[in-house]
Amino acid sequence: MVGIILASHGEFAEGILQSGSMIIGEQENVAAVTLMPSEGPDDIRKKMEKAIASFDTDEILFIVDLWGGTPFNQANTLFEANKDKWAIVAGMNLPMVIEAYTSRFSMESAHEIASAIIGVAQDSVKVRPEELQPASSTAAATSSEPNQPLPEGTVVGDGKIKIGLARIDSRLLHGQVATAWSKDVNPTRIIVVSDDVAQDDLRKSLITQAAPPGVKANVIPVDKMVEVFKDPRFGKTKALLLFENPTDVVRAVEGGVELEEVNVGSMAHSEGKVMINNVLSVDQKDVDAFEKLKEHGIKFDVRKVPADQRKNMWDLLKKSKMTRTV
Repeated sequence: MVGIILASHGEFAEGILQSGSMIIGEQENVAAVTLMPSEGPDDIRKKMEKAIASFDTDEILFIVDLWGGTPFNQANTLFEANKDKWAIVAGMNLPMVIEAYTSRFSMESAHEIASAIIGVAQDSVKVRPEELQPASSTAAATSSEPNQPLPEGTVVGDGKIKIGLARIDSRLLHGQVATAWSKDVNPTRIIVVSDDVAQDDLRKSLITQAAPPGVKANVIPVDKMVEVFKDPRFGKTKALLLFENPTDVVRAVEGGVELEEVNVGSMAHSEGKVMINNVLSVDQKDVDAFEKLKEHGIKFDVRKVPADQRKNMWDLLKKSKMTRTV
């Protein structure tokens, strides 16, 4: 796996390392290297050499804060003797780092990853109000959307929407979903399925604007999701579905939405709920819904991010004495 060194003036690299770990999970062969006010070029170079020596790979990617700054210059000095397997990318931001992490699962060279993360870093720079966005960026972001909806009854592809992931997450569309899960699933559309959110214009607006570049986000009520699933116009859509709670999933399934598995990522704690692990809190209504889904043959994948190890939902519920079923 390609080794990654995050290098910066001050503690920026350490902070972005922590942020990336919160979203994607802890990473192997990654190190943060900082140049502090009392240090000079030799100090940060020694830190880089120490980090490289700790990696179990000879493919190294430097992600640095500033082109031409001391961290870049010292990385560049080391790079000169390893051009065939090393790469440097400047302008470090969080989307770039996350993309580098996830790219390591499918790319084996630093050169490949360096090339892949540049576009993501650029596309992640957005502004509100939208009219301040450069015209070329706005056009690129909207050019793939059809101008008019297809007539009812039109069959696209095989006429059946593809569900890449159905996830229960009380936070709905946030960093872990917009980056880690979107990269893992590669959806063409993120659909938040919630009656409450569909009626809240502010939350709808915030959610649709949080979608990753190139992916459209929609917020619809549960009944509309049932209609969409049966609509042949969505035959070429690969969707990532987000639900706030298992009860809404039951309604969708009993309405005809076909699911084989549900990812359970986060359920916020509130009065009357029991914490079954550090991110999942349930009450009897939730447990009843999970048991109904089990009766429909649906399996559960308890993970915050793709890199986490899967946990068994029923083991967690039984351990917390929330269910007697096996």
